[in-house]
Amino acid sequence: MQLVTVTALGVGGATMVGALLGFVMKKIPHKFNDLVLGFAAGVMLAAAILGLVLPSLEQAGSHGVWTVIAGIGAGAVFLNLLDRFLPHLHNLAGVDTEKHQNVQQLNKILLFVAAIAIHNLPEGLAAGVGFGGGDVSNAITVATGIALQNIPEGMVIIAPMLAAGISKKRTLLLALGTGFVEVLGTFLGYMVVTLSTAILPFMLAFAGGTMLYVISDEMIPETHSHGFERESTYALLIGFCLMLVMDFYMG
Repeated sequence: MQLVTVTALGVGGATMVGALLGFVMKKIPHKFNDLVLGFAAGVMLAAAILGLVLPSLEQAGSHGVWTVIAGIGAGAVFLNLLDRFLPHLHNLAGVDTEKHQNVQQLNKILLFVAAIAIHNLPEGLAAGVGFGGGDVSNAITVATGIALQNIPEGMVIIAPMLAAGISKKRTLLLALGTGFVEVLGTFLGYMVVTLSTAILPFMLAFAGGTMLYVISDEMIPETHSHGFERESTYALLIGFCLMLVMDFYMG
């Protein structure tokens, strides 16, 4: 349980560290933003495949592929349904949409922040269920990968929120909240799986599905919208390869 607590604070704290760095830097150039986000996408992609989807497939049994597919699909649909909650996010951000000049841009930013927060929950669950399932080595690999991509994630959500007219205080609280969600998810995942390991394959695939959805729907399009798509692609590959190395030597 002590290792789970350290992990929870580590994965959640990484987002908070990234948020504070983003707050200090404030105006992040598009090129740097796209490179960091591309690197984070590569780390997330590797963590989703190596630490979530493949372990889910290994543990799901004879009909495991269908459990994995169902979990990935459920995770993606879950994030897709966030669109319906955007009006509530406006209130949470403290922004008056009637006075806001670009509500569509605000929606996009808030959806991205909400996606980060929501997918942090199953990420935390993934870290927690790994320990609950007894595979400490794989759990540490997943948790390390999550923590690595949480730092740039925390950084890149600050500048867009400030630019959208969200106050500095609300921006910091929302960013820190995305990390706190992960802390709760880690403890929840550990407790749930210790009660029933039968749901472990589905939960791992669900977490992988949310991460894959965010990568494809939010992160890659964002990194390819400012003219730095080639550099961002190489950054993604570097992030992916870094996780491959970590998985090889820590697995």
